[in-house]
Amino acid sequence: MSAEDWREKSDRICSHLQASPLFEQAKTVLAYVSFRQEPDLSRLFAETSKEGKKIWGFPRCVEKSLIWHQWKPGELLQTGAYGIWEPHADLPIISPLEVDLILVPSVACDQRGYRLGYGGGYYDRMLSSAEWQSTPTIAILFDYAYLTELPIDDWDQPLQGICTEEGLRLTGE
Repeated sequence: MSAEDWREKSDRICSHLQASPLFEQAKTVLAYVSFRQEPDLSRLFAETSKEGKKIWGFPRCVEKSLIWHQWKPGELLQTGAYGIWEPHADLPIISPLEVDLILVPSVACDQRGYRLGYGGGYYDRMLSSAEWQSTPTIAILFDYAYLTELPIDDWDQPLQGICTEEGLRLTGE
């Protein structure tokens, strides 16, 4: 995908998210920094961090878990596990009880909400724990990677929504 298409499609994803009541009502949102041409949500971070509209959390890979840290636009990130940009370990940690929505990076996702990531299992492990199961989750991906059905394993955790440049769809609808 050209850089221009990537930017335009990423911006459309951001617009669909901003129009969603699920996103609009969320105060604390967990997200990610784009990696390997994943959709870029940086426009959301900049626009919704103003005037304290949203508190953003980014993950840090620690052993086999994700630790979520509060992040504000302008704060430096560092290269962490797998070459992914992460917040510094000294930034405030976000508790699962504080989180209203999780935007999950996805290599592919199917209509049932099952996703493929880069294979580390971090999100599936996290979402399978009781403290995260009631938090809404939205897969973020480009429409070409939105598939009818993916093969699943016992540990795969379905997400409640899928957002592409074509729109936001809730699973089960």
